[in-house]
Amino acid sequence: MKSVQKSRISRVMAIVVVLGVISANSFIASAATKTITCYKGTVVKKVTAASPKCPTGYSTKKPVAAKTTAPAKPGASATSYQLSATYSGKATLLWSESDVQVTSVSAKGTGNNLGLDTLTGNGSAAPSSSCDNPALVGTLGGGGNTIKITVDATSKACSDSDAAPSTVTLSGNAVITGGTGKFAGATGTLKVTGSFKIKSTVAGSTESPALEMTFTGNINTK
Repeated sequence: MKSVQKSRISRVMAIVVVLGVISANSFIASAATKTITCYKGTVVKKVTAASPKCPTGYSTKKPVAAKTTAPAKPGASATSYQLSATYSGKATLLWSESDVQVTSVSAKGTGNNLGLDTLTGNGSAAPSSSCDNPALVGTLGGGGNTIKITVDATSKACSDSDAAPSTVTLSGNAVITGGTGKFAGATGTLKVTGSFKIKSTVAGSTESPALEMTFTGNINTK
């Protein structure tokens, strides 16, 4: 009787062991098939293991695609800003035997200056008659934005007298040759008027007369 019971116990134990082995093998097989996806920039790797981990530098988080700005369509209209401002300040002049150098211009703007509230610049002229073409370049700026301007060949600086003291009036156009900030790549033409007074034209003399210049027109950006 004891032998029969022992035989039954042995069979039960054998069944338990077999079931345990089957269960363990099933678990291992199941665990071995676990797969994760790892990302590193544009590289994608799949890792399969019982406890899969991403290689160093990889993450299971899929990178978000960077947004791209569509290029401007051909013929798209530019943004236009209307400027109408008067700049008052000083111009420093240095006379020689043959010309006058505008070594600096510094002025503050009022009116619709679009935040471009300062005028700086320099230039020269070689007076040979009551009206001559000056070579002037400048910058209108403020708040991190600027436009660069150059007085064109049609512009005139005209004196009301053949000898100093006299008043010089400016008129013509300033071509916009670029800019920064919201005016980056700016183009356009501004109408220019202005005036200043001269006390002397003696070679070697310097003076800093009061200057007033008005700019009107459109600043165009793409």
